[in-house]
Amino acid sequence: MTETGTRKLKVETNGLDVIDDAERRGRPRQLFWPWFGANVSVLGLSYGSFTLGFGISFWQALVAGVAGILFSFLLCGFIAIAGKRGSAPTMLLSRAAFGVRGNRLPSAISWLLTVGWETVLTALATLATSTVFERLGWGGGTPTKVVALVVVAVLTVAAGVLGFDAIMKLQTWITWITGVLTVVYIGLVAGDVHWDAVSALPSGSAQQWVGALVFLMTGFGLGWVNAAADYSRYLPRSWSSRGVVGWTTFGASVAPLVLLVFGLLLAGSSTELNGAIAKDPIGALTTVLPLWFLVPFAIVAVLGLVGGAVLDIYSSGLALLSAGLRLRRPVAAFVDGVIMVLGTVYIVFFGGEFLYQFQGFLVTLGVPVAAWCGVMLADVLLRRRDYAEPDLFDPAGRYGDVRFGPIALVLVATALGWGLVTNTAAGWLQWQGYLLEPFGLGGRDGSWAFANLGVLVALVLGFAVTLLTRQRIRAQEAA
Repeated sequence: MTETGTRKLKVETNGLDVIDDAERRGRPRQLFWPWFGANVSVLGLSYGSFTLGFGISFWQALVAGVAGILFSFLLCGFIAIAGKRGSAPTMLLSRAAFGVRGNRLPSAISWLLTVGWETVLTALATLATSTVFERLGWGGGTPTKVVALVVVAVLTVAAGVLGFDAIMKLQTWITWITGVLTVVYIGLVAGDVHWDAVSALPSGSAQQWVGALVFLMTGFGLGWVNAAADYSRYLPRSWSSRGVVGWTTFGASVAPLVLLVFGLLLAGSSTELNGAIAKDPIGALTTVLPLWFLVPFAIVAVLGLVGGAVLDIYSSGLALLSAGLRLRRPVAAFVDGVIMVLGTVYIVFFGGEFLYQFQGFLVTLGVPVAAWCGVMLADVLLRRRDYAEPDLFDPAGRYGDVRFGPIALVLVATALGWGLVTNTAAGWLQWQGYLLEPFGLGGRDGSWAFANLGVLVALVLGFAVTLLTRQRIRAQEAA
C-alpha cells in the first residue's frame, strides 16, 4: 500500500485471490486516503438540507449527524478487520458466514447497490458540470453533458480497471484538491450563515429525530459496509485491528461531519436555499458563490463524486465475481463501467424524474444490506483466528456450501425491515411500510412512518441472532 506514487502503475490482476504475503504492504493510516477521498463530496453539504427536512432543530440534527455518521462508519471499520485477517475482498470473506455458494445472494445484492450508486454519482457529476457551465453562460446543454460524462467515465472506469494502486494514487490527489477547495468554498459562503435563523429552528419529535439518524446512517456508512474490507486486504496481518478500525472510521467520517455541519448552517439560514437544495442538491450550492469560483466549484463537485464512484466500481467488480461470474477482475470492472455509462446516459438525457425513482430503489436495498451487515459484523467479532483461505473456495470445506440459517435470517430481517420503512422517492415502492399498522406504529401516515425503523431492525436482528451461533464459529476455527 505504500509507495504507490513511486511505483509504475499497472493493471491489478488480483480478483477474488487471497493476497500473497509478498504483496501485503503499508500501514493502517494509509486507509485514510481512499476513505476520505470517497466521502469528501460537496453532496455532504446538501445532506444538511435533507436532515433538516425531517423537521428537527439544528442541535437535534447535529447530534443525529455525529451519531449516525460515526456509528455507521465504525461498522465499516470493524468489517475492515476481516480484510486484514483474510487478505481477500469483503464479499469473498462473507462466504465464511453464508457458505461458498450461499454467499451468491448477498454478493448479488451488494453488486446491485454499488453499481447503482456509482451510476447515480456519475449522473450527479455530469449534471453538476452542466449547471455550472450554464450559470457561467458557457452553455449547459447536450454537448456540455456529453463532455462531462466522458471525462467522469474515463476517470472512474480507468481507475476501476487499473485497480488498487491506481485508486490509492487517485484518491490521494482527490483528497488534497477537494479538501483545499472545499475549505475555500466554506470561507466564501460563510457570510451567508445567519445564526439567529439557525438557532430559531423548532425542535422535532423523537420519531423525526430517529428518522434523521437512520437516514444519515444509510446515506453514509451503511452504504459502504459491503466494501469495507476491499482496501484493508493489502495490509500485513501483523498490524493491529485497532489501527484498521480507527483509520477507516476517521478517514471516512471526518469530511462528512464537517460538510454536514456547514450544510446545516447554510440550509438553516435560508428557507429559500433549503428548498432549492432539496430540488437540485448540487446546483443550488452554486447560487451563493461568486462567478469566479464556479469553475473551482465544478472541480470540487466532480472530483468528490468521482472519488465515491471509483471505490464503488472497484468493489462492484469484486462483488460481481463473488456472485459467480467467471471473469478477470479488470474485465468485471469494465463491464460495470459500461453499465454505469449506459445508466448515466439514460438518467441524464432520457430519464427525467427517473433519478429519484432509482435512488428510492437503492435506499430499498439498504435494508437487506443492513441485515447482511449485522450478520457479517457479528461473524467478524466472534472470530479469534485468521480465515482458512482454501476453504473460502471449497464448498466441501469448513465454511460449507450453502448455509441456510444465515440466508434465512437475512430474508426474514429484510421482510421485517421493508415492513417498517416508507419510501416517497418512488411511487412503485409504496407497498413498503406494511407492518407499521399491525405493530401499532400509526400506519403509513403515522408519526413513525418516516423513522425508517426497518433499517435498524434488520441490522440489530442480523447481529443479535448471529451472536447466538458462537459454537458454529468455534467449530469452524477448530476444524
